[in-house]
Amino acid sequence: MAFLADRLDLIKPSPTIAVTMKARELKAAGRDVIGLGAGEPDFDTPDNIKAAAVEAIRRGDTKYTNVDGTPELKKAICGKFERENGLSYKVDEITVASGGKQIIYNAMVATLNPGDEVVIPAPYWVSYPDIVLLCEGKPVFVPCGQESGFKMQARDLDRAITPKTKWVILNSPSNPTGAAYTRDELKALTDVLVKHPHVWILTDDMYEHLVYDNFVFTTPAQIEPRLKDRTVTMNGVSKAYCMTGWRIGYAAAPVALIKAIAKVQSQSTSNPCSVSQAASVEALNGPQDFIAKHNAVFKQRRDMVVEMLNQAKGLKCHKPEGAFYVYPSCAGTIGKRTPEGKVIASDDDFVAYILEAEGVAAVQGSAFGLSPFFRISYATSTEALKDACTRIQRACAKLG
Repeated sequence: MAFLADRLDLIKPSPTIAVTMKARELKAAGRDVIGLGAGEPDFDTPDNIKAAAVEAIRRGDTKYTNVDGTPELKKAICGKFERENGLSYKVDEITVASGGKQIIYNAMVATLNPGDEVVIPAPYWVSYPDIVLLCEGKPVFVPCGQESGFKMQARDLDRAITPKTKWVILNSPSNPTGAAYTRDELKALTDVLVKHPHVWILTDDMYEHLVYDNFVFTTPAQIEPRLKDRTVTMNGVSKAYCMTGWRIGYAAAPVALIKAIAKVQSQSTSNPCSVSQAASVEALNGPQDFIAKHNAVFKQRRDMVVEMLNQAKGLKCHKPEGAFYVYPSCAGTIGKRTPEGKVIASDDDFVAYILEAEGVAAVQGSAFGLSPFFRISYATSTEALKDACTRIQRACAKLG
């Protein structure tokens, strides 16, 4: 349509959301579909958090709040960073938004000028490059293959940085691969970033608490204090606290950037939901024991999915350190033919095939910038996952 802005041509709708919507549409039409596209825990929000929201409504906390978060929530976030990450922040170094995605968007809008470069390891969360493009920046991708555990190497980061680089975006544990950087691996990256004082770091720690096998989470500002003054440490309550629909993300950063982010937010959405903020205070300050219980289930699911996918003809699945995703290679299926005679030429073809043939909805690797792979979320019931993996094995066996 002629009246639409040219910038819309730079981006595409979120592929992960598109897959989830497609699965819902097929189910509504009567198809037997198992949706493995959504990055959303199947556990319910804990009762104490829901009770805090109800209490907030009853006491009338239903008005506008400060644009970038209530003082109570900001204090709780400061406590979280001190307690869990050994990072000391004041309330004026904290911002709260309607999800982590808005934090990233606000930060990029507030800082990017046309042509500024943003280094993004690939595979990446689908929204990183599109947000950069909307803000007239230039995404610079660093491929991180399965042989390196889908993790960016220091030499590759150093090679990607130019005088035009403004940001590096890091995500650990990662969406879509579940890869998580050890302290030593992160230290190698922060050593590079110390040498480039013009580069800022945005670290997406949304899956911080979802780690397995005694993995110890660390974040860049914790490892290298010299980077703290140019780091945005972003997190939220969506994943670990099973609060995806509550839409609360938060971040810590230098005061000048926090004020710039608040300026952007004041002219877009204004404050995050007041009731969700009250619930998030309880999430951060209340009992945390349920996280370990959930993680034990997630680990069992991860191990089962990895084992079953590795038994599928043509697939190879790396065991990730965290999050609730696996990112198996489907390279062994490329060039094969379906029973109907269609050639599998790409990971797009492969996910279309397993959806059509067996009713399993996954997301193609091309959406995340690294092919031929696909992403499966194991944040769904163990029974559904076992069924889905059996279907995938069956679909792969039919390829010739």
